[in-house]
Amino acid sequence: MQETLGPGRILIAVYAVFAVSASARSVYQLVLEFEQAPIAYSLSFVAALVYVLATLFLAKPRLRRYAKYAIGFEAIGVLAVGALSLLTPDWFNHPSVWSGFGIGYGFVPLILPLVGFVWLRKINA
Repeated sequence: MQETLGPGRILIAVYAVFAVSASARSVYQLVLEFEQAPIAYSLSFVAALVYVLATLFLAKPRLRRYAKYAIGFEAIGVLAVGALSLLTPDWFNHPSVWSGFGIGYGFVPLILPLVGFVWLRKINA
């Protein structure tokens, strides 16, 4: 269980914060503001689900083998949504978690999957 100490706990905590914050934000936006930016708000909801799954998979050693898939999806999502938000800004009249490569979150969404992959490799998951 040593792999859950130190950097692993910090990584899981950051994913948990993103899971809670992205979930709360996206549910609020989908329920009350969906018509204003349906694409951005739907993508924020997808991001929230990915963060919830990544948190669960990273935190539970028996599920950790699935974490690389959640983190891989996250990395592809951040890159795809980030590029789309720059190429087609009219689709993103309101920002999503991953728009602008996570600029609204200090680019943490762009960096987080890289850190996740490094940690998984370090613990051989």
